[in-house]
Amino acid sequence: MNDGSTFESSLSDAEVSADLTDRTVLITGGAGFVGSHLAEALVADNEVRILDNLSGGTREHVPAGADLVEGDICDEETLTDAMDGADLVFHEAALVSVEESVANPPESNRVNAAATVALLEQARDEDARVVLASSAAVYGHPDSVPVEEGDPKEPTSPYGIDKLSLDHYARRYHDLYGLETVPLRYFNVYGPRQNPEYSAVVNVFFQQAADGGPLTVEGDGEQTRDFVHVRDVVRANLLAATTDRVGEPFNVGTGGSVTVNELAETVVEVTNSDAEITHVEPRPGDIRHSEADISKAREELGYEPTVPLDEGLRALAETRGLR
Repeated sequence: MNDGSTFESSLSDAEVSADLTDRTVLITGGAGFVGSHLAEALVADNEVRILDNLSGGTREHVPAGADLVEGDICDEETLTDAMDGADLVFHEAALVSVEESVANPPESNRVNAAATVALLEQARDEDARVVLASSAAVYGHPDSVPVEEGDPKEPTSPYGIDKLSLDHYARRYHDLYGLETVPLRYFNVYGPRQNPEYSAVVNVFFQQAADGGPLTVEGDGEQTRDFVHVRDVVRANLLAATTDRVGEPFNVGTGGSVTVNELAETVVEVTNSDAEITHVEPRPGDIRHSEADISKAREELGYEPTVPLDEGLRALAETRGLR
């Protein structure tokens, strides 16, 4: 499966995943965005099993050689069957929309928090390591950037609260039961296969460019974000799968940030678009600045982001036929 997501780097994915062979690997949400890229990286040397209800992912994203268990992670029997014999779990399944979590907090809690506890319980039975997708949403409005893992957590949405709960459960399951857990706090992930219904700003700008514009920037556009390519997120997951530093969270970003204005300008450039950039009313409650301090991931995981934003956006434009 080649969709423009391959980049040259000093450390190949094969080298990163060298110790991940002959494992039984479960990827929840593995037909979705990050999960399908993980499956693709692991399927050649491992038995890869995917649990997905296909609400956000698609069968086409499941690589050849991986087994798809179609079902709801919240269903106990389905989860038990999917976990059977697993050595390693990448937990990517989630209700990822902040807006949906605000509209329906019980459903967000069911999918993002309660299902995580059920999965950790199953992992105890299987003695499986669990790498979990957390989020920068746990920090809320940071006092300053870049944000370190130990900085205050004041999530501003049910989604952020649920992800903070995931972080706490991951640590406590390690401390109380010896379960090997590694939560990864993703910042603004982008790249091929991102669900177009998820209104991430990169997706929105690319669609607006494809439609001829304008690109609509909320507020003054000087808010900043740390945009990390899905390839680098996969590399962080692979490193987390073998690290000795378990039971503690890691930021996954680039360690840098750009303004939303700069992002819009870059999208216009890489898509060879004549679209104008306009400004609309700011989104209520929008976080002003977000940027990851990745020192801990660098030092303890050996993580290093490899995809510059302009390169990642250019490849994404090619994938979408916009160059």
